Amino acid sequence: MRLVSVAAVAENGVIGNDGEVPWPHIEADVRQYRERVADSPVILGRRTFDSMRDDLPGSRQIVVSRSVESVDVATAVVADGVEAAIETARGIVESGEFADDAVYVLGGGTIYELFQPHVDGMVLSHVDGSYEGDTRFPEWEESEWDVLVETDYDRFTLREWRRRPARD
Repeated sequence: MRLVSVAAVAENGVIGNDGEVPWPHIEADVRQYRERVADSPVILGRRTFDSMRDDLPGSRQIVVSRSVESVDVATAVVADGVEAAIETARGIVESGEFADDAVYVLGGGTIYELFQPHVDGMVLSHVDGSYEGDTRFPEWEESEWDVLVETDYDRFTLREWRRRPARD
């Protein structure tokens, strides 16, 4: 199983402001994001899940929450922490239901931070400009990562990162 964070990040690390992205809508970014996660399991926090209920990402959702035990969505399950979410994701991937072994971490900010030590990859839309916001993507050591693919778009650059193997 590959655990991959997916986020749009401004030059100053901001990813959100009051539950919304702080920059004007970027259709190409939304489209590539939706296509990437459409047929995969995703991990997200309860508030992010609730904010997306009308248009849930992924084909299976693992909702990380300590405040609810279940949600009323047939494709979603609740996990009470990082380890439980990873075990649930592993079980879903090992079921053979999906062609790919990727599980995408979709936020919010606390979820990205909790999962950052566990992710194997990141797909980050590096949005042009700095924006005011109350939520940031966690800091990470760039020397521990390699860029596999870089694609320039209008107003953002999409970079696919892979964590370098640990040296013994």
